[in-house]
Amino acid sequence: MKKPEGLFAFVVHKHKATTLHYDFRLQIGEAMPSWAIPKGPTLDNSARRLALPTSDHALEYRHFEGVIPKGEYGAGPVMIWDEGTYNPEIELDNGSRKELTSRKDARSAAIKGYKLGNLKFTLYGKKLHGSFALVRTAFAGRKDAWLLIKHKDRYCKKGYDANDYDFSAESGRSLAEISGMPRTD
Repeated sequence: MKKPEGLFAFVVHKHKATTLHYDFRLQIGEAMPSWAIPKGPTLDNSARRLALPTSDHALEYRHFEGVIPKGEYGAGPVMIWDEGTYNPEIELDNGSRKELTSRKDARSAAIKGYKLGNLKFTLYGKKLHGSFALVRTAFAGRKDAWLLIKHKDRYCKKGYDANDYDFSAESGRSLAEISGMPRTD
C-alpha cells in the first residue's frame, strides 16, 4: 500500500536564537508563511500551542540546517526538526473535515484559510502526522497571535513534548551537534 502524501511542503525548524523555539512553516503558493512556536508542536490534542507569525520564507529555505552566523538576524543553530508534506482541509457541515487532494482546490483553500486566520490541514511528516489547525486569536493583547491545535485522530499522543525528540529529521543530529557543541548526555 502506498504511503499517503500531501500536495504541499511543510517544515519545522528547531531554532536556538535569542530563545529556543520551533519555526513552523507551510507552503502556501511559492512562499512559506511561518510561525514561531515557543513550546514546539505537539501530538497531544488537549494542548494548544501559541504560534506567533514571523516573516515569510522562500520555499528553498525548508532545506536549511546549520548555524546562522553571529551578527546576522536569527543567529544560532537551526535544525530541520520535522519535514514532509501536507494537504489543506475544509470543514464539513457536521463538524468533520475533508482533506483536499485536488491541487487547485487545495491551493485555494490554503490561501483562503490563511487570510481568514483559520487554516486546517493534514500533515505527513516524519514526526508530525494527522489533522491540525492554525487559528488566529487574540492572546495577551496581541492581535497577531495564532494557536496550533492538534485535532483528535489516531495520531494523538498524550503528553507529547517536542523537546523529547531532539534530533534532526534530515541528518539525525541534535541541536548541540549542529551548533558544534559536544553532547552532554
